[in-house]
Amino acid sequence: MISRRDLLPIWWIARRELRDQFRDWRILFPLAVLTLIFPLLMNIVAGEAVDFVNRYGGNLVLDRLVPFSVLIIGFFPITVSLVVALEAFVGEKERGTIEPLLSTPLEDWQLYFGKLLVGALTPLAASMLAIAFYMVIVSRQDLTMPNAHLMAQLLALTVAHAVLMVSGAIAVSTQSTSVRAANLLASFIILPVAILIQGETVLVFWGNDRVLWLAVLAVSIMAALLVRVGLAHFRREYLLGRELDTLNFRWMGRTFWRAFKGEARSPIQWYRVELASTLRRLRLPLLLVVALALLGAVVGFFWTRTYLAQWLAQTPPEEVKDMVAQLQEAADVAMPDFALSFPWIFLHNVRAVLVMFLGGAISFSVLGMLFFLVNMGVVGAAMAAVDLVGLSPWRMFAAGLLPHGVFELPALFLAGASILYLGAVLVTPNEQRTMGTVFIEALADWAKVMVGLVIPLLAVAAVVEAYLTPLILLWTLR
Repeated sequence: MISRRDLLPIWWIARRELRDQFRDWRILFPLAVLTLIFPLLMNIVAGEAVDFVNRYGGNLVLDRLVPFSVLIIGFFPITVSLVVALEAFVGEKERGTIEPLLSTPLEDWQLYFGKLLVGALTPLAASMLAIAFYMVIVSRQDLTMPNAHLMAQLLALTVAHAVLMVSGAIAVSTQSTSVRAANLLASFIILPVAILIQGETVLVFWGNDRVLWLAVLAVSIMAALLVRVGLAHFRREYLLGRELDTLNFRWMGRTFWRAFKGEARSPIQWYRVELASTLRRLRLPLLLVVALALLGAVVGFFWTRTYLAQWLAQTPPEEVKDMVAQLQEAADVAMPDFALSFPWIFLHNVRAVLVMFLGGAISFSVLGMLFFLVNMGVVGAAMAAVDLVGLSPWRMFAAGLLPHGVFELPALFLAGASILYLGAVLVTPNEQRTMGTVFIEALADWAKVMVGLVIPLLAVAAVVEAYLTPLILLWTLR
């Protein structure tokens, strides 16, 4: 049980860092410029945008212009303050002040949280001041103010972005050997978050507040996982033991091949020993993935059945026919005659699994699981659409999905479980292995599942979907 005495050293470290920051004008000056000047620039841009939009009558864009500006204004002060978090540990190491700090009788988690607290407080304070200043300016002009619900979402996203970026910067600072290397690695923090904000702005202009809450939840989960990763792999002796970063491709290749091959001497032994051992480690992630698949399919089914039925009831039949014709035309362009051939189906499924892996690898499984849930939700939505046109969803599921789904769904479940396991391993403390070794070994486990089971199952599923499923589906429809 953590007591107040355990938390007090965190504030001591944070107070020391704050005192150093307020003495450095190189940090305060750009932060003050972005906090006070950038909202004025955004206000000028918003005014020009209002004139342009009013000229063409884009009321929806006009209503969402201020929330978009709030997101951008909250993001830029965080990027400047990120240099403080990047220098949290490696900066003190270069200045020669890290040894007295590490020699204190503080726990590793107290040191880490002290640096994390001050790294998050500064950008959050600057972002909130900039947003408040901008809202004061907007309130004096003829612009649409966001409601309290949307404003709460925007502030929650700003807080989540700050914790996400600062926790990533602190983790980079613990793993780097120089400030220059840490600053170079900062692009791997800023660019993904900038792309993430672009997606969030689409949701803001779309006006779907429920989906925006899902974005808040996803960013918060990734921020919490990044904090967990930093705590799991922070070692004070590791900071003092390394002097130079080296990219050893031979070591990476040997580590990956040793974890992939194991002690097997033949393909049969590899399947019986190594792959079986990996599957035993995936039992719990596999159960979670199956539960998520059922949840996604059920939510997709009922959501589509409810809202699609309401839309059909409120939309004139002529408009529905025009939309169906447009969708059919788009499908004919995107899915030519050869689209349902074996090579197209197989490559499409492999590409989908690789996208899940890449999304999971950069987000500790969060984006990978989100893509997986979307796929399962599409299955449920398709069954709901079948039900609305008067056909039996269970019968169509058995005829149109089950023949190849017997092979494809287990492959997707196994791929999802290996991605979930990858994220779980990265956030689990391991004193015997470094973060790089843990990642390479988890990557080898993912490759085992892909090569040994997922790709063969997807190949069989593609053959069945290309040549057998259409026949069964046509026979059922007749």
